[in-house]
Amino acid sequence: MEQKITIRIAGKDFVLKASSPENEELIRLAAIEIGKKLLAYQSRFTGRELSDILSFVALNEAITALTLQRKLDGAAAEADELSAHLEAYLAQEEQEEKA
Repeated sequence: MEQKITIRIAGKDFVLKASSPENEELIRLAAIEIGKKLLAYQSRFTGRELSDILSFVALNEAITALTLQRKLDGAAAEADELSAHLEAYLAQEEQEEKA
């Protein structure tokens, strides 16, 4: 069941729909994290326009997401390789037991 929620980013309210309580929690946590990063960039880059700082936050988040995706892809490939090795080992053990 969708629920309307309101979050605040950079002093502006946004009304969004959350598809579940878990989704609502993620949205709220994301808004909090964006707020923290926004404050950090604002203190680091005083005098910059808000749109520039929001761009830095978005870039940082995209880099983080891409880095995590690469790690996840690597872990999935490693898991597939280990699974193949395990299956080959078990097949070999099964053949040896039959012999």
